[in-house]
Amino acid sequence: MTLSALDRARRIKIILFDVDGVLTDGTIWIYPIPVAMPDGTTATKMVEAKGYNAHDGAGVTLARLGGMKLGIITKRISETVALRARDLKLEFVYQGQAFKMQAVRKIMEAEGVTLDEIAYVGDDVIDLPVMRVCGFAVATANARAEVKAEAHYVTPNRGGEGAGRDAIEFILEAKGVLKQCHEAMIDENNATLALIDIGKGGDLQ
Repeated sequence: MTLSALDRARRIKIILFDVDGVLTDGTIWIYPIPVAMPDGTTATKMVEAKGYNAHDGAGVTLARLGGMKLGIITKRISETVALRARDLKLEFVYQGQAFKMQAVRKIMEAEGVTLDEIAYVGDDVIDLPVMRVCGFAVATANARAEVKAEAHYVTPNRGGEGAGRDAIEFILEAKGVLKQCHEAMIDENNATLALIDIGKGGDLQ
């Protein structure tokens, strides 16, 4: 029996995201920063910057209120990704992953979940090995055509413009808890909110 996207989404316990082109618009900014050396000279350090969408951050809060865990799996290694992950308190952070199924298998073993209970959001061919086997494969609106062709759901918004939130809300709606999560998000008596996405811009505390 072929499952619908809604049927697949209802089973999800963990949502995993690529970063570049999914949680960002895919642009990678490299800035030269002068650094003072011990001998009094000045060297140049290259610093990478990315832009993230606040709607996706709020989506992480909604997913947590819906009882799910979240993570990122990316091929690049970047401090800005580590900072954003700490800001959002993501449960799973895997950088430098050329073969993303290796990270997925580690998550499955640690959490005791099956592939059917994992959603993955991607935009490029490096994401296909996970998307082909996970329970709910999501492609962003800006994804490559071959990636969209193998997805169970394509987000209405592009990466970096709320695609992550689209995926999260589709899953919560499929589970029948989206409205409940929206209300919980604005409930000042909800103590959980103080622990999620407090917006310190990468503050380690």
